[in-house]
Amino acid sequence: MSQAKLTCPFCHQAESQVQTVEEHRYQVSCQHCQATSPAVDSEDLALQLWNRFHQEVSLSKLVVNESPDIIMVKDWDGQFLLGNPALAQHYNTTPEQLIGRDDGHFNSNRAQVDFYLENVREVIRSGKSQQVEETSTDSVTGEIKHYLSVKKPFLGPSGEPQLLIIAKDVTELKDAYHELQERENRYSYAMNIAGEGIWDWDIGNNTVTHNMRWCQILGLDNSALQHPVEDFVGLLHPDDRPSVMAALDKMLADPTGNETYAHEHRMVRADGETLWILDRGEIVERDEQGKPVRVVGAIRDITESKQFELRLKQTQQELSRLNMRLQNTVKEQTDQLFRNEERFALAMRSANDGLWDWDLSTDQVYYSPRWKSMLGYNADELDPTFDTWSSLVHPEDMAQVRKKAAHYVTGKLDSFEVEMRMRHKDGNYLFIRSRAFKLIDAEGRATRLIGTHVDITDKKRSEIFDKQTTKILEMIAKGESASEIYDQIALLYESRHPGMRCSMLELEGDTLLHGGAPSLPQVYCEAVNGLKNGPEVGSCGTSTYTGKRVIVEDIHTDPKWAELKQYALPHGLRSCWSEPIKNSSGLVLGAFGMYYNHAATPNEEELNDLQSAARLAGIIMEREHNHKRMRELAYRDALTGLASRDYFHLSLEEQLQRSEHGQHRFSLLYLDLDNFKTVNDSLGHDVGDQLLQEIGRRLKQACCETDFIARLGGDEFCIILHDIVDDYYSAKVAERCLSFIAEPYLLKGREIIPSCSIGIAHFPADGDNLQALIKAADTALYEAKDQGKSRYAFYKTELTDKAEYQLQLELYLRESIQQQQLSLIYQPKMDIQTGHLVGVEALLRWQHPQLGEVAPSDFIRVAENIGMIKSLTEWVIQTVCNQLASWKQQGLAPIQAAINVHPNHFLDQDLISSLESSLNDTGISPAELELEVTETVVQTNIENLSAFQRLKALGISLAIDDFGSGYSSFASLKHMNIDVLKIDKHFIDDILNDRKAQLLVGSMIEMGHNLGYKIVAEGIETPEQHELLKELNCDLGQGYLFSEPVVASEISRLFSR
Repeated sequence: MSQAKLTCPFCHQAESQVQTVEEHRYQVSCQHCQATSPAVDSEDLALQLWNRFHQEVSLSKLVVNESPDIIMVKDWDGQFLLGNPALAQHYNTTPEQLIGRDDGHFNSNRAQVDFYLENVREVIRSGKSQQVEETSTDSVTGEIKHYLSVKKPFLGPSGEPQLLIIAKDVTELKDAYHELQERENRYSYAMNIAGEGIWDWDIGNNTVTHNMRWCQILGLDNSALQHPVEDFVGLLHPDDRPSVMAALDKMLADPTGNETYAHEHRMVRADGETLWILDRGEIVERDEQGKPVRVVGAIRDITESKQFELRLKQTQQELSRLNMRLQNTVKEQTDQLFRNEERFALAMRSANDGLWDWDLSTDQVYYSPRWKSMLGYNADELDPTFDTWSSLVHPEDMAQVRKKAAHYVTGKLDSFEVEMRMRHKDGNYLFIRSRAFKLIDAEGRATRLIGTHVDITDKKRSEIFDKQTTKILEMIAKGESASEIYDQIALLYESRHPGMRCSMLELEGDTLLHGGAPSLPQVYCEAVNGLKNGPEVGSCGTSTYTGKRVIVEDIHTDPKWAELKQYALPHGLRSCWSEPIKNSSGLVLGAFGMYYNHAATPNEEELNDLQSAARLAGIIMEREHNHKRMRELAYRDALTGLASRDYFHLSLEEQLQRSEHGQHRFSLLYLDLDNFKTVNDSLGHDVGDQLLQEIGRRLKQACCETDFIARLGGDEFCIILHDIVDDYYSAKVAERCLSFIAEPYLLKGREIIPSCSIGIAHFPADGDNLQALIKAADTALYEAKDQGKSRYAFYKTELTDKAEYQLQLELYLRESIQQQQLSLIYQPKMDIQTGHLVGVEALLRWQHPQLGEVAPSDFIRVAENIGMIKSLTEWVIQTVCNQLASWKQQGLAPIQAAINVHPNHFLDQDLISSLESSLNDTGISPAELELEVTETVVQTNIENLSAFQRLKALGISLAIDDFGSGYSSFASLKHMNIDVLKIDKHFIDDILNDRKAQLLVGSMIEMGHNLGYKIVAEGIETPEQHELLKELNCDLGQGYLFSEPVVASEISRLFSR
């Protein structure tokens, strides 16, 4: 027998040693308390068992000492045999001072002490565990505390009866319960109806009347202040209606009047929310037979109190579960304290949590077998050091875990709980939740951390999956690119199954197109992209063809991969499972594939993920198909079938990028139909649309297939010519367009000969971005129109200067018209025969501070373009009338003033009212005004004839200006009720040198006189011209021979001369 003395874990006496119990069998026995270990085959093994037993018992005692609950052992007389620090703190003493004393030594409340002693003996006599609610006075604060105690009797080492007690402080729960009772009492004794939702039931009329508070509680408006009883019943929760109606019927049926109505039930608000209601009422009026005719009551929203009751019930349930845990704890602690090492070890091994114990002074760490197995290691693996833990924690989590541990040890944190990733033996990471408490020495310093590990990998992976899925849905909602979303979907499912690689293929017709596969080799993706699907085309090609799931366990042997395995096997791909991706109507849009580097079939989780991945990919794939369809609709002009304006801008931008990168030239042709408005106005918009469709067809015939043709809107078209070598090619295409468009076209029985103008700009010479190039082509187009239409023009830099000048004119002209900064001068009109001044022509002039003198031909056209011609003409009329009135006041003889009217304004309905207003304001006779219009208005349509008639009826003289310079018919003059023809200056310039010109002027004078018109010759500059016109019997003349245009004050001087 060995003589080595060992310390006993129970009595702490060094009275234990190894003994031989039979041949070759050894055990350790304590001579002081008779504790023994199991018999084993060797002394060394017996010592190892005893040391492990000593360690486990020490840990058990540590748990008892660190427990926040009170744990004690008492004998028959109520004296403490054991008390943990929690009990000592309650009695303001130490665990050692408790031993051998009873409660009376520390508690002055005699009634409590007697109750404790009697209860100890009662439980010991029963021989059964009991649960008791007790109160005890805190020796420090004097506070009465409530405890839920679990008491278990047992026999001590010598057979004496003893009692183990574990007491849980439930003071806060009791206080909460009393608070709930008090609150309920306050509800019960509150005013019956004051401030609540009041209802008044007229039984005879079957109506219920309410106050506003009742409606507010149920979310109703004022229309619900009175309604039939059936409406009230409709607001009751369906499950509560029978009990509510039964309670009301019971009150109504009671002839004594003692029965009142009080009921808790649910009602449904107008917004659908369910409320708990306390509803009370009583009969306030009966008829002569004693039958109830009126009931008054009130409701109160008790939803909050019901929720509180629910929380209290949950708390009580939690307390019950806590009690069960306390009972289990008692059993566990009792087993740990009084059972042998073998049963203790079995209990430890059965625990699911991994246990660890870190000695902060030595960095030695005890790892329980469960702790190790959780990470895939055997019990004899891993060194018991802190470095072992450090080597297993994920590097990204290390800093925050160590920081929390340091803060807990130093007291900056009240508890220690972290979630981290730890590396499994197979190389994968698990998510671990670790909790711990610390042991403090006499100086208040932490000496050890003892804690547990729980594997929460499944929970965390589920959370991560949900979070990543939400992120993908957000990307879809935000309209992010499909390729990015495809990659995110693939990475999401790859993260759930280590080693898996995913791909998505889109189906375009019968062709498979690469969608996303971030983890597959680029070479493989390129090989699959563009494949035609079919019944034996790999996994994805087959699934898109059949519309069904395809599971290929081994790519190497499966016949569906016979033609494709040469691309897959070199990259380690051995199995492939494919699910067809379908839209909401069941149409196959593509396929989702899952690959492994080993032959395999999917388990249940992988199969579910394959289906969910295909559904998720289907959302974005269907969105892309819809967007593609919408783009096709948006990029096609509905009328002509040509590209739309949006498609043109997109294509031009792409062409700019390609040409800039490859340093290629291309041309932009900007085309606008000439006089298209006339077709619309005269023949109708439906005929105009037919013409536009025909123009679209002719442009296709004139251009090559590679040329891009678009209709921008209205009668505007653009053509992009790719990779041109020189300007000649652009001109040649423009000439073909002019030629094809100019072919006659029969519309509504009338032959139309369309024409167009074309502006040509080149990249990069005329513009290196979209806006600049379009602007250059547009500028060239207007130059072509200015040159006479039905032609093309190349862009030149000076055209931009001209366009910018036009923009300046528009800006300044608006200001000048609004601020009336323009002026009038007057061209005298003389009697050819007598040389007397008989009238003037008002001429508009514009002298701008920055632009200088602006020609009327420039700013009149601008005024027409910006819609200011009407206001400008009205200003001229008013100013001329004012001037005529002023000359009259100066005593001058009446003269006639001519005003030029734009053809568009001539047909304006407001012209007559403007003239009448000015004449009335100034007192001028209508005969003193003459309106000059160009011969473009000399047409036989009803609008022109009506305008002439209205003006003549007013008494105003009418003149055709620049006669002979246009294209109007002489025959149309017979329909016009006019007074004067003004012969254009071009004829007068040649009248002395050109016999034909002289004959034409003579003919116009004779014809005018025969029609009853006066004739005015414009631009007379020489006496010889004057004499010849006098011989030809011309009536009036104007020109520099008589006077250049002068300001109003000079007219007085000319009269006197």
